[in-house]
Amino acid sequence: MSEKRLAVLSIIVEDRGASAEINSLLSEYGDYILGRMGVPYKEKKVSVMSVIVDAPTEIINTLTGKIGMLAGVTAKTLMSKV
Repeated sequence: MSEKRLAVLSIIVEDRGASAEINSLLSEYGDYILGRMGVPYKEKKVSVMSVIVDAPTEIINTLTGKIGMLAGVTAKTLMSKV
């Protein structure tokens, strides 16, 4: 495994039906999660989530990829250099 990095996963959920799968994935990777925040945007019928992780790059990319592959969900990551 590579060195751990601090990152923020940005997730936009357009299909609330994916919420259970997102929560399952976040629980699976819970050892790496420092905090999370979700905000429902009722006018647009979406939810926006930020998840702060401290993990090896491979783990961060895998989690982002798994979440981003869910129908009705978009996920991107911003990684620190630390």
